[in-house]
Amino acid sequence: MTQSLALVAILVPDYDAGIRFFVGQMGFDLLEDTDLGQGKRWVRVAPKGAQTAFLLAQAVGDEQTAAIGNQCGGRVWLFLQTDDFERDFAAMSLNGITFEAPPRSESYGQVAVFRDPFGNRWDLIQFAT
Repeated sequence: MTQSLALVAILVPDYDAGIRFFVGQMGFDLLEDTDLGQGKRWVRVAPKGAQTAFLLAQAVGDEQTAAIGNQCGGRVWLFLQTDDFERDFAAMSLNGITFEAPPRSESYGQVAVFRDPFGNRWDLIQFAT
């Protein structure tokens, strides 16, 4: 049996805001944007070359809206792995991504924490070899 993680749903206030951030600022690929009718869309984005994609899920109702940016209770829960930390840190900074603190070296690699515009905390990380 072969399995892989295909999608991770991430709540956004609206689809277009999600696309502007992930595709426009982060440089992800827009894999699909299909209108499902009644204001619902199937929107998939992914880092270039990634096996796993994000499904942008527009929040519906008070409970989902309250969870935007807090899907992991305020912890870092998304880890964007890179093969060139300096390149991607510089590019992301130029694209308006704000990091919480300067990059740091840890035993497991080089890392810097940032938040997306929705409040989710991420690690940009290049693992040690």
